Amino acid sequence: FLSEEMTMKEYLPGSERQRSRGYSPAVVTTGSRTVYLAGHGGYSDESGKTYPGDFDAQVRICFERIRAVLGRAGGTLDDIVSMTVFIVDMKNGDRFTELRRSNFSGGHYPGSALIGIKELAHPEMMLEIQAIAVIH
Repeated sequence: FLSEEMTMKEYLPGSERQRSRGYSPAVVTTGSRTVYLAGHGGYSDESGKTYPGDFDAQVRICFERIRAVLGRAGGTLDDIVSMTVFIVDMKNGDRFTELRRSNFSGGHYPGSALIGIKELAHPEMMLEIQAIAVIH
């Protein structure tokens, strides 16, 4: 295992717009483990309760699931360096970026793409998030 001193993440400074949208233009890493996360949706929570049409709840559940998976790997949301977000209705794009910003500390936002698509694996899914994390 690598010591924390050998791990480095450099968040390249973004423009005001990039910061307002909650992403960095690039994150440069050295000396660490890379975790490739599968896509996570938020149509239903761990108890099986569903959230059709509730965008905020689906975003919250997505981040809860990603947080849990990263915890199992020894990391946190702040270890995410790249994120691809698939969203069914681009009208929710601004709301997503607002919610995403609240999940990262110190303005260390991952590089990101927000992609509008026609549909996801389940008809009520409003978004899916796939990510890459670098953990020391």
